Amino acid sequence: MFNSFKRKPPQISIFHHPSSPPSKKALDLLMRAKTSPYPPTEPTASPLEYELDIVEGPPTADQLRTILSYMPSKATSPSMALLSAHPSASEASGKGVKEIAELASRNPKALKWPVVVDWDDGKAAVGSVDGVKEILEALRRKRDEGEKEEDTKPKGWFT
Repeated sequence: MFNSFKRKPPQISIFHHPSSPPSKKALDLLMRAKTSPYPPTEPTASPLEYELDIVEGPPTADQLRTILSYMPSKATSPSMALLSAHPSASEASGKGVKEIAELASRNPKALKWPVVVDWDDGKAAVGSVDGVKEILEALRRKRDEGEKEEDTKPKGWFT
């Protein structure tokens, strides 16, 4: 009856390209953070709790629009934020999100990989393992702050 009051774990998506070394590294980092102590330097820490959606393909145009709105610097053009240095990327240089999504579905190497999104906190990392680490660190801070709050709450009805 009260299941709706339970806090849901954050929803994280990785748009993954299996042949991209940064994408492989980011996926490994996300998987380990869910199953092993996080941060790994603290063996007594608990793993992070989040739902991980692994998508082996590029985001849609609508998803790219949302991802761009989550990016720290909204001043950059979509092509600068999303396209790789691959020669095929020049086809969509200076174009909009729809053209970038179409190009990425035809030629995945045109896109920067990985694309990792924390849909609940409105954070995104494109082509950056360091950006993924920042997302995980924000989740860790949130987890640790929540644990501190629980420690300071009264334990009984009248305390």
